[in-house]
Amino acid sequence: MAKRVGKGASRGEPSRPIRVLVGKPGLDGHDRGAKVVAAALRDAGMEVIYTGLHQTPEMIATAAVQEDVDVVGLSVLSGAHMTLFPRVRDLLAEVGRSDILLIGGGIIPQEDIEELEAGGVAKLFGPGSGTQEIAQFITSWAEKRGE
Repeated sequence: MAKRVGKGASRGEPSRPIRVLVGKPGLDGHDRGAKVVAAALRDAGMEVIYTGLHQTPEMIATAAVQEDVDVVGLSVLSGAHMTLFPRVRDLLAEVGRSDILLIGGGIIPQEDIEELEAGGVAKLFGPGSGTQEIAQFITSWAEKRGE
């Protein structure tokens, strides 16, 4: 099971599974990839909250805080990635939750990936990325966070 580290784990307090919120912001109606990733992360031992289709950045950020997640993963296929990722990042920062790892995926041009990652999105995964790669990225981040 993918155990959450940090937030007390280094002090000998019990850890809990890594909590991941998977969101589909915007008007895109294609959620098969998001559901596949959510299932794979669950199979890797993470607790996964899937918010469903047509979520606003505000809805996603609110759910992330309410659910006390460690990671927010956005699936964006609509071309609105340059608006949606920064908005979720900013909303999390406004409520003091910049500690939440923000990742995502979709059809995103390389130059946009570079700009988004430079602007605070930890990692963006493209169509060729495997679910094990995504799970490993999250697990490695959680392990480093606990050091």
